Amino acid sequence: MSHAAPPPNDALAMMRYDADKKSVLVAYILWFFLGWLGAHRFYLGRVPTAVAQFALCAVSWILSFVLIGYLGFALLGLWWLLDAVLIPGMAQRHNNALIASLRA
Repeated sequence: MSHAAPPPNDALAMMRYDADKKSVLVAYILWFFLGWLGAHRFYLGRVPTAVAQFALCAVSWILSFVLIGYLGFALLGLWWLLDAVLIPGMAQRHNNALIASLRA
């Protein structure tokens, strides 16, 4: 019984890259439907800002009962629109960092 030889290191690196890379399309879908909660930032590995976005949304909901929370919603709206422009760069930076880690 013969065993297949393992793929070369370059092939393994390509397989790991394909499995771990981030898609701009998926990020935009998350941004559109769950962007207020920072889901696209969690997906792209921007955890600290995703947590901040999620916390701002939660605090805004709580404070909306005393009308102060609407300022938080306005900030979230601006952040959400700005992220529409930033998503391709965030995905590219993540994928470039992934390539660099696979080369090491």
